[in-house]
Amino acid sequence: MLKLYDFPGAPNPRRVKIFLAEKGIEYESIHCDITKLEQKQDWFLKMNPSGKIPVLELEDGRHLGESVAICRYLEAICPEPNLFGQDPFELGHIEMRNRQIELELWSQVGTSWVNGPIVSRAGRFTPNLAAKETSDRNVRKYYERLDAELEANPYLAGERFTVADITLLTAIDFAASLVDLKPEDNLAQLWQWHARVSARSSVSAS
Repeated sequence: MLKLYDFPGAPNPRRVKIFLAEKGIEYESIHCDITKLEQKQDWFLKMNPSGKIPVLELEDGRHLGESVAICRYLEAICPEPNLFGQDPFELGHIEMRNRQIELELWSQVGTSWVNGPIVSRAGRFTPNLAAKETSDRNVRKYYERLDAELEANPYLAGERFTVADITLLTAIDFAASLVDLKPEDNLAQLWQWHARVSARSSVSAS
């Protein structure tokens, strides 16, 4: 059976758990306590030298890190339901949308998180408040952009649920719950999308 090294509430493992649930793939969840820096210990670094979760352990003992890389492996071993694209254009379009969320939203949420009060209390970083003000502003502008874009389609990359929706959902939920960056209530299209995606059984299971 596949094994997923996970920590409750961590957004990147959640991406993989939603993907696994969409595919109906069974796996064993292995608790990795990142508050105790278990992901930086030698036994973990042998699986993933980057010292990050999630890590997927295959049945033959090999390991994969990085959430999208793991999801690509899962798509290859279980092609349906398709979440990465079914034709050349869709493959490119979904990849584009997913990368936009990672580079233009997740990066800014990450800056706000690192420079926010929770990480500051842990004493591992000296917060840069100016950087946080900028990234907070960028996140809110991106929410507005998404709200406008979602007027045209029910899902981020078109008419159906894909990996790009998983990436966006985990970004918004993490930002709202732990970074004080909940989207404004008046972003109706974004919230309708959020409700639509959150109602999926794969999401509630994660």
